[in-house]
Amino acid sequence: QVQLVESGGGLVQTGGSLRLSCVASGRTDSIYFMGWFRQGPGKEREFVGTIAWRGARTQYNDLLKDRFVVSRDIGENTAYLQMNNLKPEDTATYYCAVSLSRLQVESQTTYRYWGQGTQVTVSS
Repeated sequence: QVQLVESGGGLVQTGGSLRLSCVASGRTDSIYFMGWFRQGPGKEREFVGTIAWRGARTQYNDLLKDRFVVSRDIGENTAYLQMNNLKPEDTATYYCAVSLSRLQVESQTTYRYWGQGTQVTVSS
């Protein structure tokens, strides 16, 4: 099993930035991808971006790739989501998740382990 703990959420003004962190523990050697998802109020959960745990290949939601950056530090077992030029529509609970597969990395069903989520609120 892999346990995930997110942090770094909070309240930010429009145009501001936040960096979320996700610390993994347990069977981290089994991780293929570490992904980020979000769920806004009244919305379905959506894919934000993901990073290969080895090799650092990234893949993004096309609508977010110009403002959001996913990175990871294997030595710290931590993935990051840097969010820039935030907008009110970015308000959501952000989740990190672990996939044990190299396939369909934008699909939620691929991800086996999930963090508890961290709230991001962007004020206008």
